[in-house]
Amino acid sequence: MSLVSNSTFPRHFHELFGIGMIRSGGHRSWSGIGQIQALPGDLITVNPGEIHDGMSIGSHVRQWDMFYFDPTFVANTLADEADSYSEITRPALNDIRFAGIFSAFCNVINTKTPDMMAIEEMNQLLLHYTFRHYGTRYYRPVTHSPAVTLARQRLDDAPEQPVSLQELAHLTNLSRFQLLRGFAKEVGLPPHAYLLQRRVHLARKLLATNKSLSDTALEAGFADQSHMTRAFTRLLGITPGRLRQSLI
Repeated sequence: MSLVSNSTFPRHFHELFGIGMIRSGGHRSWSGIGQIQALPGDLITVNPGEIHDGMSIGSHVRQWDMFYFDPTFVANTLADEADSYSEITRPALNDIRFAGIFSAFCNVINTKTPDMMAIEEMNQLLLHYTFRHYGTRYYRPVTHSPAVTLARQRLDDAPEQPVSLQELAHLTNLSRFQLLRGFAKEVGLPPHAYLLQRRVHLARKLLATNKSLSDTALEAGFADQSHMTRAFTRLLGITPGRLRQSLI
């Protein structure tokens, strides 16, 4: 998808691999390896679960193309590799050949009458190039304290269900402040922001079905459709309706 914005996005994460390119303006963000910046022609990437934010460099509007890939799809695409890759190591990079492959991928995707074989071929080229040159087979396990693990599991298992900080504190045998501080330190987001992320991810999955936007909002745990739209716009820079159109 193509986005144009000078908005600042708060720290968030995706459950998908993301590969994109800055078309104009400049982009700065916090990533798993620290703060990075990208200029026109630079590639940007993000791993599933990687906490990051995003903002323009200066006051200029930035434009970028971004595509997201399900980890299972990536694994299947790279199935002929001897070992599986776990993550992309560079959140921002300048690679002329990579940029050419990405632009060709965009051209194939954005044609009025997409050719499925051409899309499959470009998927292969893009993902194989990405992971062969910038992927790692080293897996860095994420470990949390038992209390934070328990609280996070509750939010992962039923993000659509209402829950209070007091309930999570009782579940983990911590005070509310201890849980809030520990969760934010270990996960990178406070519990409420993490829960909002989980609801956005659930809504993204529901948008791929034939459910109405209002039903999607309620089933994902949002108070109403407008609440869901505000969350999508703030975190993803796109409305649920536009995201649904990109999935069709």
